[in-house]
Amino acid sequence: MTLQENQISVIDPISPAIERVKTILFRPFDLGKWFVIGFCAWLAYLGEGGGPNFNFGGQQWNEPQIQESLHHGKEVVVNNLYWILPLVIIGVLLIIALIVLLTWLSSRGRFMFLHCVALNKAEVVVPWHKFRKQGNSLFLFRIVLGLISFAVIMLLIAMLVVIGVLLFAGGGGPNPLAIILMVLMAICLIIPTAIVFALIGKFTRDFVVPIMFLRQGTCMTAWREFWQLLTGNKGKFTIYILFKIVIALAVGIIVMACVCITCCCLGCFLAIPYIGTVLMLPILVFGRSYSLLYLRQYGTSFDVFEPETVTTLAV
Repeated sequence: MTLQENQISVIDPISPAIERVKTILFRPFDLGKWFVIGFCAWLAYLGEGGGPNFNFGGQQWNEPQIQESLHHGKEVVVNNLYWILPLVIIGVLLIIALIVLLTWLSSRGRFMFLHCVALNKAEVVVPWHKFRKQGNSLFLFRIVLGLISFAVIMLLIAMLVVIGVLLFAGGGGPNPLAIILMVLMAICLIIPTAIVFALIGKFTRDFVVPIMFLRQGTCMTAWREFWQLLTGNKGKFTIYILFKIVIALAVGIIVMACVCITCCCLGCFLAIPYIGTVLMLPILVFGRSYSLLYLRQYGTSFDVFEPETVTTLAV
């Protein structure tokens, strides 16, 4: 299908996405439906939410106190290494197991939430079983991607550390030019690499998952199909990413304003697992609907909506 330049727009899907939020959540309003779809959304975004940042500051530490504390801490660790080391190993293994479990659950949850939004159905069991294969494939892809990104970032950091040691090996105190060089290398190496991996994750969530939903195939098969679409429309998808950043900023400002207006009461509820997701459900449904409606502009083969529930895009 030949696409005209004016057929692909980041603005046109906004109105249909808002209408879809109204249709799914408010026509009619059904609290039970909210909680069911909210559960699917909670699974889909499991492990991705940020926690509060705590600052236990207030006390000023001078250098002798820091050195004394470090020396005392070192003695405590050395004298109790026989039980601290096994405890640390067990703790690390538990954290890894928890990350793997959350990744698996969220991978299955993404198809459950997509099922609810695309078909306007509040179901848990049906999509859990129906998209088992696709969810597991997505899980493996995310695990491998996470390991690769971690290894690459750590390799770059290690390389910068080695270069830094070599630059400062001559002594004579910090060299401003060497510090500037290190900062520039970090900006030119680590940040672009992190952005690339973040984009892979973003495209996977927004477009590869819907293609898997439609084709009932694996993640790599869907990525190959999306890659052809991406390489042929690089400029359009660049505008999409930039516009999604604008939407995220706007949503963040609105949420913060609501938190301030309610004297942080809303923030307390949003911090509660699952309950916060249910309260944020209109925003989450809008975000999922927006990416699906944008993808639909590339042809009917990318349309996940049932004919009777489709909202026509403005042309």
